[in-house]
Order: sequence, then structure tokens, then C-alpha cells
Amino acid sequence: MKVKNNASGSAILNAVPPEHHIKKKERREKMPVAHFVKDIRITGVMDEKVRFVLERQMKCRPYWQKFTEVFSTHEDIADEGWRGEYFGKMLRGAAWIYRYDRDEELYSVMTAAVRDMLSRQDDLGRFSTYPQEAEFRGWDIWCRKYVLTGLLSYRQICRDRTLCIEIDAALKRHLDYLVEKIGEGEGQIPMTQTSSWWGAVNSCSILESVVAMYQMTGEKRYLDFAAYILSTGGCRDGDLIELAFHDKKLPHEYPVVKAYEMISFFEGVLAYYETTGKEQYYRAVCRFVEAVFRGEITIIGCAGCTHELFDHAAVKQTEHSETIMQETCVTVTWMRLLTRLYLLSGEEKYIDRIERSGFNALYGSLNTEWNEQYSFERKKYVDAMAIDSYSPLYMNKRGRGIGGYKEFASGGHYGCCIAIAACGFALMPLSAVLRTKDGYIVNFLCNAAIEGKDHTLLLESGYPANGRGVITVRCEKPVCLELKLRRPSWCRRMTVEGKAVECDGYYTVNRFFKDGDKLSVEWQTELQIERLNGKIAFTYGPLVLAADAKKTDADISLPVHLTQEPEYELLPPEKGELVRLSLKTKDGNLLLTDYQSCGKKWLEKDAVMSAWLKEG
Repeated sequence: MKVKNNASGSAILNAVPPEHHIKKKERREKMPVAHFVKDIRITGVMDEKVRFVLERQMKCRPYWQKFTEVFSTHEDIADEGWRGEYFGKMLRGAAWIYRYDRDEELYSVMTAAVRDMLSRQDDLGRFSTYPQEAEFRGWDIWCRKYVLTGLLSYRQICRDRTLCIEIDAALKRHLDYLVEKIGEGEGQIPMTQTSSWWGAVNSCSILESVVAMYQMTGEKRYLDFAAYILSTGGCRDGDLIELAFHDKKLPHEYPVVKAYEMISFFEGVLAYYETTGKEQYYRAVCRFVEAVFRGEITIIGCAGCTHELFDHAAVKQTEHSETIMQETCVTVTWMRLLTRLYLLSGEEKYIDRIERSGFNALYGSLNTEWNEQYSFERKKYVDAMAIDSYSPLYMNKRGRGIGGYKEFASGGHYGCCIAIAACGFALMPLSAVLRTKDGYIVNFLCNAAIEGKDHTLLLESGYPANGRGVITVRCEKPVCLELKLRRPSWCRRMTVEGKAVECDGYYTVNRFFKDGDKLSVEWQTELQIERLNGKIAFTYGPLVLAADAKKTDADISLPVHLTQEPEYELLPPEKGELVRLSLKTKDGNLLLTDYQSCGKKWLEKDAVMSAWLKEG
């Protein structure tokens, strides 16, 4: 393998001396400011969403069989498809859910799938859904990435040492094949030539998994391979790292605009920074994230109003369009990158964004009614899956398409969003309360019990429907804890123990607690208004509100004429709802409910919903 020289490589990579090897003891790893809590039990909406995915999707053994058998049938070559991504996406999501839930049946399902997958490795060391004579095209590298991703995620929770050794050996053979075949040396194929799609950013997004392999093994060749991928800039048509670092363009102005794959690539850039400490990569990722937030992120916390493409969605989101939009794959990958940045920086803004995406775009994607879903490929409705791929923003329906739809030779179908979503559902409860060396960071005022070494932390609240909560400490003898209590960006007034507090991001309580001590916290939760392009939208705490034509007899397409001081009445939530309110307007009352509960009856006539409404 040969790393590109200064004339053709990324200027950012070449701004520092080439790094051939970093010994384990010399690594400049960036340590996280907080960690996920090992023993947390949550009740309420976040746990309910995880449980729905767990029971309706993750434990379905017949589908796990289909995910692995495509590595023997090589059926992706027929349409240069991506069936090979399903296994890794699902396994990563299952492993993350297990980190939260510790469900033994899920562990058994995962372990069986992993053993089956290991049996599919060919004599060359490949896990591929493309035959060797037709490899390195289409979505081949992308699918191989997800094999690495899935097995590495499972390995972190695997309790069988012998199986871990088998996984390690298989992954090394799998990646070594790519290290040998891909690069700039004689007889090699450049990474940016391994796919005709999107400038091969899909292939270059393997970077994160390559770095993870280096972190696990300390093997020199994997760090070198990661440096090579970085030197390509992540794209055949332009240097994405340079564009992000210099911050002169928004993502919809980049040479490729495929949102999900590009965000995934920058996850790898951040992983490289975590391992090497090279600040220019951290700055590039941070600037990319801010550019995406400014130019693309909509009111519900997703990007792209044209399929799953960056298209200046922050501005376009109020337009009516029959085009599918706001893909769930984008939501989850955005949340993953934000989580990684948050754990490194501790900056509250990343949790704000995770919260908005999770409670609205992600939770709204759940097919809670288990409706059939429309297939563009089949031009008809097909069997229900747990996840809806696309989320409407203005006067449209749900259930309008299955993202990444592919059928299996053995029968049945699946999709990219369905496979990736579980990881996002796990991230919400895992991000709720984090452990620090001196105590805890409380990000979400959920109902939870956290077991510490010499204490138990209990949280009780009505969140996210309201921001009132009580934290109770149980301990045999007094314990000193530092509690960092988040103040969300949507919260105009925060009180602790009944007293208003001022803070930028977090309010810290550092003291001794004795058994039974309580700490009351309140985030002021109220109706707020957002305006854009002659449209109006409403939020209530972290929840975006929407109008649903199946919940009201009113015509939700008509302009809303607000009174001078908006008045509203909170109503008892109905099935699946978190918030229901009646908003007083000059034309009568308008029923609004939380976005995530809307549009679920998409098989019924005129099942239109809208987060943005015309303003009169």
C-alpha cells in the first residue's frame, strides 16, 4: 500500500509529517469527558421505544439468517446492491441495545448470528456479498465496512473469550485483504475507484472501522491504511476534509451531497483524531457539523428534503414536496456523530441536537400501528417493518417508501433505515445520564435508577412532556457527588431547589448527600413559536408539535391566525401521545400533538400531517 504524496493527497493530512506507526504507549488518544453508565434502568418513553424495536425487530431470527446467507450467495452482484450492510447495521444496533438493556435473549440471537457469519468467510478472508471476480464496485466496500462495524460492536459485549479470539482473527483476515488490494501501489485499486456512486464516499466511510481495528490491535498497517484513506479526502470528486476545514461552503455545495455516507465518513475522521490527537481533524469535523447544522438540520432534527441528499434543507423544509425526505439513516448517523463529539468535548449543544433528533425524527419513524409500507420498487404496499424511512414536514403522509429496499433470493425484504435505526434508539437512554470521575451528568430528566459503587441515584420526572424532576440519592453512608444538571437550549428558566439558576449549558451541584436526600430540578417547559418562509411551527420543550388530519375535523391546510398572545390548553394525551394541546386562534381552536405521534394511520385516506403550517 502506498500513501499519496503531497501533490495529490489531502493538504490537511500533508500539513504534518507522515505517521507510519504510533506505539500503544505513545498514542495521543483523546480521552472522553464522560462515559455511558453501566447499570441504568429507565422507565417511560425512551425505554418503551427500545422495547418496541427489541421485540418487533431485533429478535427475529429468520431475518438474521437472511442477513448472513447473502455472504454465501453473493446476490448483491445482480444489482450492485447493499444487502450486505444489513447484518452489520443490525448487529451494531443490537449490541448497543444490549449495552443498555442486557436482554439475554437478544444476546443469544446475536451470538448465533455471529457464529453463522464467521462460517461465511471465504478462503481469501473476505466477507463480501460480491464474488471476487466482480468485487470493488457498487456497494461492496460499504458492505464490508458494516461487517467490521457489526462484529467490532458485538465483540465489545461478547462474554466468550474463545469467540472473541475467533472474531479477532476473522476481522484481521477480512481487513488485511483490503489493505493488500486497495491503495496507490502497483496492482492496487485506489479507494476512490471502488464505487461509481457518490464519488466513492461510501467506500471511504470504512475509515471509522479501520481506525477501530487499529485501536483494538495496535497493528501498524491499519493506521497506515487509515492515513491513506484520509489522504484521498474521502471523495473522488473533491477533498471533503479540506472543504470542511476551510468552512467556505455549506454541505449542499460540496461535490457530493449524499448526507448519510458523508456524515459516516466524518465519523471516521473524528475517530482518527481520537487516536492520534491531530487537532486539524477535530477542527474539520467540528466545522462540518456546524455547517450541517446551519444549512441542513430541520425542525425535527434530520437533514435533506430531497431524498437523503443535502439540499439546504434548513431553508427548504417549509416547502411542499412529493419527494421523499428526512431519511431515518441520516437521523441516526447524525446522532452517532453528535454523541461521539459530545463524549469528547462535553459541549451541551450536541446533546440539544441529539434530543431534538431523537424525540422527533427518530421516534416519529416507529411504525407503532404495524402498517404495511409502500415499496417504490414493487409499486405496492408490502409487509410491515418496525421503521418508517421518511418523515414529512409539510402537508404529507408517512409510509411513502422503504429506504434502501432490497429483496432476498430466499424471499422477504428489508431496508437500510430499518436496519440502522436500533442504534439510535439505544443512544437515547444511554445518553440520558453519564458517569464522570466525580459523579454524573444528567442530560435528560427521565425516570431512571442508576447503580453506583456505594449509592443509587433515582430520577423521577414527567419529561419530556414537562421539565419537573426530583433526584434522590440512596446510600448507606454520606457520599460526595458532583451532579452536572443540563440546561437545555429550549429552557428559558431553570430552577434547582426552587431557586432560579443561571448557567451556560450545565449547573453543577457538588456536595455530600446522605441517604434519602432529594434535589428538585425544573426546566421551564412552554409553547414556543418558530417562523420561516411564511410558515409557522410550534415546539413544547424538546418536542416538535404537528397537526394531524386524522386527529381533527379541522382543515390543517388553512392559514393559522394567532391571537396577539398565544393561548393554549393542555389536554390529556391519547394513545401514543406525549403532549396534546388546544391552541386558541382567531378562527377557533387548533389541535396540536407531539410530532412523533402523528401520521401513524397512513393507510387511511387523507392521513396528512404537518409540522409547518401556513401563517395568516
